[in-house]
Amino acid sequence: MRIVVTGAYGQLGSEIKTLSTEYPGWDFLFTDVDSLDITNENAVDQFIADKNIDFVINCAAYTAVDKAESDRETARKVNALAPEILAKVTQKYGARLIHVSTDYVFAGDACEPYTETDEVNPLGVYGQTKLDGENKIQAQNPESIIIRTAWLYSVYGNNFVKTMLRIGRERGELGVVFDQVGSPTNAADLAAAILEIIRLSEKDSKGFVPGIYHFSNEGVASWYDFAVAVFEIAGVKCKVNPVTSEQFPTPTKRPHYSVLNKSKIKNTFNIRIPYWRDSLQLCLQKMTE
Repeated sequence: MRIVVTGAYGQLGSEIKTLSTEYPGWDFLFTDVDSLDITNENAVDQFIADKNIDFVINCAAYTAVDKAESDRETARKVNALAPEILAKVTQKYGARLIHVSTDYVFAGDACEPYTETDEVNPLGVYGQTKLDGENKIQAQNPESIIIRTAWLYSVYGNNFVKTMLRIGRERGELGVVFDQVGSPTNAADLAAAILEIIRLSEKDSKGFVPGIYHFSNEGVASWYDFAVAVFEIAGVKCKVNPVTSEQFPTPTKRPHYSVLNKSKIKNTFNIRIPYWRDSLQLCLQKMTE
């Protein structure tokens, strides 16, 4: 089993790398922009053709949500063109593609968890380019799996948890928005779910069920709740004040409601998803170790 992981330096790619040691029979090839330019079709074609690849896990993404508004071309290349190329090449050589997408494909105006078939309506360039990537994959290689996730954090990379810990230790108090709601998601849990899907596929080719899926940790929180939990679990004394999105303006409008319905991925692959606070606690323990 040979598996290519793109975006290997990112949060999710790094978590997959950590978990890869638990699969000694699998040959992982971890790539990032310095070793494989996934926006270059010839480079991707040659890489996949030469190495007899079984799976490609695309963790690469342009995730600078606000910067994407002024850097549309780069966002388009990474979030839309690259997935199209990966889909085309995996289809050509019979490899399986697992691609990671985002809750930002939705407008965030729902009042119950989004299912995979709910109407999409991105609010900004980042969400639109990610949706374009989904559509291009389904057009080029409909036998792919697309997993939308939300509010990702990890012991690796830059993320909300690390930012809160840094600011919380520097200041006595800070304001965090309370009117944006979602499910904080430990990238380690998503990494485990992706590798479980591949394990099921190795046991039985019918175990790989193409389509769009949602994955985030269980439970619901606002960014305010998330920050309070980070300080509480980490033992950081910092007062968190709830503020509205209007008090904290950003170039891109954020979805107010990003809760995802995970029934499909749980039922299809028999995946158990941990509660967000439990996963946060594990992540913070790893950070202190």
